[in-house]
Amino acid sequence: MKYSLAGLAVTVVFLAPQCALRAETAGDLVPGTGTWIEYVGDDFEDTSWGFIHNLPKSSREQDQRLRSPTGRSTNDRWIEGPERGHPDHMKVVPTPPGGLPGSKHALLIRTLNSGIPGYNSYDVQQDDLISNTISRLGMTISASDMPSAVARVYLPPADEWEDRSGPHFGFRISAAATVTKSTPGGFFGSRSSTELEPYWPGIWVHFRSKTDRRVEEDSAFLTIRGNRNGQDVRMKEIPAEDFGWWTFGMSVTPNGMVHYYAKKGVEELTAADHLTSQFPYSFSAQQFRTFFFNACNKNDGKTWSTPFVIDDPKLYVVNSSRVAANVQRKMEREARRDAQRNAKKQSSGKNRG
Repeated sequence: MKYSLAGLAVTVVFLAPQCALRAETAGDLVPGTGTWIEYVGDDFEDTSWGFIHNLPKSSREQDQRLRSPTGRSTNDRWIEGPERGHPDHMKVVPTPPGGLPGSKHALLIRTLNSGIPGYNSYDVQQDDLISNTISRLGMTISASDMPSAVARVYLPPADEWEDRSGPHFGFRISAAATVTKSTPGGFFGSRSSTELEPYWPGIWVHFRSKTDRRVEEDSAFLTIRGNRNGQDVRMKEIPAEDFGWWTFGMSVTPNGMVHYYAKKGVEELTAADHLTSQFPYSFSAQQFRTFFFNACNKNDGKTWSTPFVIDDPKLYVVNSSRVAANVQRKMEREARRDAQRNAKKQSSGKNRG
């Protein structure tokens, strides 16, 4: 099965659970293990949360156009990426029933004009909401530090989904691995060089619409991206009666493997929620860069994407001393800057008086 997603032909490989498990190794990491890095992520409890769109959006993946300045949230925790634009509609809303205990608000995400601004491609395109992890931490995280990301995602009732069978939503991480590339070297032949190559493992939510003549009733399923060949692997069925809150998580271990987890509900992930472990694209991750969400729709200028709601996306690190030290230094610098600004304001007020 293939889908065209942001110009990329995506093959979904159907594997029985016992086949998928062959990719696993000992020592996988349950997402949510270790120290919660509160300096990134969000709980969306601030009802003044907003997003500065800075249109038109970027579309470097499709047409090599990076349109600066890119969009960002008013709390500096979320950004538009350079490759694709951000969702068109993001709003803090009351937490849907069954959400995390104590959660009063979560973030609704929808998009309309995905793809290249001003151009309707009439195929499936996607927009990204990216955690501003690298900028806020001032660093990337080594795989040896054992990072993970966890998010709660609300799948709405079936009659609220975009009427389209295919991928609708993604929860993903950005990783990087060292690869060797050859370039022409003239008289001496080709030359080899090594560089960090980014890639984007993830968990995708696909919908089957009962309006599709091949489908008897609405349902969904999860795929993971991806196996050693970069193909999406179908992992878990979600019947319509199980729509509602789900918990997704991904982790990276020192061997560079990516581990995927999912469960119905909002409880913390456990070893029983393990889907699979993979080396996507045959890469061995050396860095964890950030995590992000994808909203997909048919880019026809009139069809809104499915209204997903996210809550409490969090970053965890097992070996957290380097990250914690960096965060502490950044917070101290920010406190000094705030103190200096306040002192200047007070001085200016006295002078005017």
